[in-house]
Amino acid sequence: MNSLQDFFRLEAASGILLMAATVLALLVANSPLSEYYNMLVSVVAGVHIGDFGINKPLLLWINDGLMAVFFFLVGLELKREMLEGQLTRPQNVLLPMIGAVGGMAVPAVIYTFFNYDEPATRAGWAIPAATDIAFALGILALLGRSVPSSVKLFLVTLAIIDDIGAILIIALFYTHNIAFVPLIIAAVCLLVLGILNKRRVVDIPAYILVGVVLWTALLKSGVHATLAGVILAFFIPMRSREKIKSYSPVKYLEHSLHPSVAFVILPIFAFANAGVDLRNISLESVMHPVTLGIALGLFVGKQVGIFGLCLLSIKLGIARLPRTMSFLQLYGVSILCGVGFTMSLFIGSLAFDETKNTLIDERLGILIASMLSACVGFFVLKWSLHRQALAKTKTVSQP
Repeated sequence: MNSLQDFFRLEAASGILLMAATVLALLVANSPLSEYYNMLVSVVAGVHIGDFGINKPLLLWINDGLMAVFFFLVGLELKREMLEGQLTRPQNVLLPMIGAVGGMAVPAVIYTFFNYDEPATRAGWAIPAATDIAFALGILALLGRSVPSSVKLFLVTLAIIDDIGAILIIALFYTHNIAFVPLIIAAVCLLVLGILNKRRVVDIPAYILVGVVLWTALLKSGVHATLAGVILAFFIPMRSREKIKSYSPVKYLEHSLHPSVAFVILPIFAFANAGVDLRNISLESVMHPVTLGIALGLFVGKQVGIFGLCLLSIKLGIARLPRTMSFLQLYGVSILCGVGFTMSLFIGSLAFDETKNTLIDERLGILIASMLSACVGFFVLKWSLHRQALAKTKTVSQP
């Protein structure tokens, strides 16, 4: 229980830091410093070994490189949850899983409705399908200790399943122009990782070295490089073979990486990607199908998809509402899941990588929806907790 509480505290603090990084990016991007901000994220940096080299703007080093570490951590968390955590217990998984399906499908349908006739913008259908767990838990943290653990557990489990869906979406729909020689090198890396895992090798640097080669190969192959992080994580052994049976490489890496990802990598990503110049925003750009599709997909689609499907499954007897969670709290969490941010920004950078239309800035829709979802979700949950406290007071005061 203490580890779960530590996780909530860490994620909540990360969410608050993410908010600060986002506000800072918006302030800088809308000030006289905006020119320097754009120059910073556009600085080209490279790594060269002989004739081989990788040259990328700083923004892409962050999105392709640092975010691979984030996805590595996500992969470690998923593996632990599937082997020893909440995803091993069907009673904990069923309702959040149903909610996650609705929370991905309905936003995608709403976005596609607004952009169906525009082939150039249809690729953004997955942007509103994501939930930002750190941001959402940061909002929950503002409500204090009165939030039932069942509410937090529902949100965390739903976000984990949501992450699995986002990873599959990136792998299946945002991979282009495959180069087969780098792909063969990546396959060899998988074979080496498989051998290391089979022998339960716990020498972490060996995995990291192969992981770096895998990341480079996927980067050159056309498959998105961040998937190397998830793939590598699933080859890390959960337990050592015999010497120190209590030692878990997965848990050790997860514990070691979590602070760096939460307090360094994600804030850097937010600062580099959230700098929307609001000075040039017009009614036309706000009403653009991309902006509307994302904003309504996240704010409306998430709550309709998650709460609607969960309510239907409860009424049909397929799933059960946790005993300490009310329907109003379930609705509040459903709204809070409209905070897409990190993963939405990331998928947006993939969907519109080559689209440079001044009216198309997916970040605007993400920011609008995330802000609305955070504010409305916070007040709905606050109201539900107030009603719950009043009900307890009346119960105690009755003779």
